[in-house]
Amino acid sequence: MIDLKESDPQFKWEIVKKEGGEGLLKCFGCSDCAASCPVRYFNENYNPRKIIRLTLLGLKDRVLTSPFLWFCAHCHACTERCPQGIRVAELINAIKNYAVDQGYCPEGYKMQLDLLLKMGRLYEVEDFDLKKRQRLGLPAIDKTIPDVARILEYTGILKVLQK
Repeated sequence: MIDLKESDPQFKWEIVKKEGGEGLLKCFGCSDCAASCPVRYFNENYNPRKIIRLTLLGLKDRVLTSPFLWFCAHCHACTERCPQGIRVAELINAIKNYAVDQGYCPEGYKMQLDLLLKMGRLYEVEDFDLKKRQRLGLPAIDKTIPDVARILEYTGILKVLQK
């Protein structure tokens, strides 16, 4: 059941303004995007058509808090099959970008940002790895990359960690 009392009529317009969100209003719910989605093949709970429909209805909280929003693999099979020419993967990305702007972000992404902030990498470079590189004649690398933290600070993405 959908309770439209929860609806935010401005939500769809906010998504349309985002880069990639331009095609939102062209969707008429044919489900070609869901039929061609490989993620849906592995997890039936992921449905790009449903995400778009809930966005059009203005169910902002339901869309932004859904863990399924983050499942899109950006394979673009949905875009290739859409009869309306909607770039569905970019549309889902626009919704994700809006979610991050509003402070919604999965814990896994926050953990990755934290690792990038601390080390400049997602995986720690151990002494074993450095010695192995040396034995193979590869150039030495630093254990951390401080420039990545500066880039993250400059982009403002660290606000996500604070929320």
